Amino acid sequence: MKSIFLVCGLVFGLAAAAEACPDFNQWGESYQATGADLYTRRDFNVVAGGDNYIWDCPSIKPGTDRGAGYFPTTPDFTFELSKMAGYQLVISVASACDSALLINTASVNWYYDDDDNGDLDPKIVLTRPAEGYLDVWVGTYDGNYCDAILSLETFK
Repeated sequence: MKSIFLVCGLVFGLAAAAEACPDFNQWGESYQATGADLYTRRDFNVVAGGDNYIWDCPSIKPGTDRGAGYFPTTPDFTFELSKMAGYQLVISVASACDSALLINTASVNWYYDDDDNGDLDPKIVLTRPAEGYLDVWVGTYDGNYCDAILSLETFK
């Protein structure tokens, strides 16, 4: 009988852990933009931080560096991107703390960054951004929360 409870507890525990990760199947605050729209930088206010420790999320395998960070489950933003051919997309954060950035592209690729924007802020550059949905989470390296600004800008 104990083994049945142990197995059930393990299964439910794993299911709960899987739910406690950034989830690209949920929608963040939604916007539409083209490559030309983002040729002028667009800024979005956000509170950086979250409850989900990235290393506890085995389904997230960023193609770039993988560091520490705490992120919300639901994306902060979901962008529907179109007409991106010929553009590079720069996604960056400026914050009052040590922020981190996690994105999932329309090609279902994960990217993470911690400090490439300087001053403990993240930046990710997509050299050939896919058209479709881009989910963005703005977290923090240490689990604190702070005010931040997410910026998206394209370059030719």
